Amino acid sequence: MLFPRFEERSDPSRYDQGIAGFLDHIVRQNFAAFVKLGEAITGLPVVEIERVVDDGRLTPLGSEALEGIDTLIVISFDSLRTHQQASAAEIDFVRSFLSKPDHLVFVGPHHDIGEEEPGSHVEMIGRQVADFLHHGDKTIPPRQGFGGFGRSLLAELGVPAENRFGLRPASEADGTPSLIDADASLDRLHLLSGVRTFNLHPHLPHFERVGEALTKLDVLVRQKIDLAAPPHPFTANGRTTFDALLQSKPDIFAGTLLVGDATLWSSTAGGVDSLQTFWTNVVQRARRGDRP
Repeated sequence: MLFPRFEERSDPSRYDQGIAGFLDHIVRQNFAAFVKLGEAITGLPVVEIERVVDDGRLTPLGSEALEGIDTLIVISFDSLRTHQQASAAEIDFVRSFLSKPDHLVFVGPHHDIGEEEPGSHVEMIGRQVADFLHHGDKTIPPRQGFGGFGRSLLAELGVPAENRFGLRPASEADGTPSLIDADASLDRLHLLSGVRTFNLHPHLPHFERVGEALTKLDVLVRQKIDLAAPPHPFTANGRTTFDALLQSKPDIFAGTLLVGDATLWSSTAGGVDSLQTFWTNVVQRARRGDRP
């Protein structure tokens, strides 16, 4: 689909050509720049855990593997087809982690494109066609959902949020991302200081707060939608932005929980300078001697 990009990884004797190889050699490498920056700032290794490895072995979130950290980033790139759910022990660990005031948790599902809704098959296909034409990425199938683990974790923490759609973000004439709409009055940790843009991944989710999350999570950042793209049902009523970063209200956890797209930690979709400022703000807020 992307020839000749990644041609150097096409040798089956060196690289697994299946899903596991794609995750190991393509997707995981998207986050290498953040890991490198975190280690450069702290002088300590960034702890990376792959929850389910190639042979199916599970390494759950827990204190044994994550001892000594105060910043936890959950990149929930799991396909909904894998039916991954946070266990009771993992939920207890994250809840305990958030009981400390200086602790920070990011939960990052990716998009959920072509979500089937009640109605006829014709209606479902019409919705999927609208999604497909709006984001314009021909490598994406009509139905592709990620983030079941992250969503289950949020729900059990009492702050359910859905990663809806795959919306095309707006860019400027020079091809750079459009400015984000950030609520500085809510940015109590100053994570957005000097951060002007996010990225231009072509299909980003709107994080819809569900139920009790409406009163427990604030919208910290909204991102503009590319209104020159083919229309999407989400914009039919005049909506021009999507909720790109949510933050727990001060009295919900002793620590702070944020919800944003997995690609906030990726260096492959533009806006890298601004993202590096964001990463730096996150890492430098960590206590001296602890590891992100």
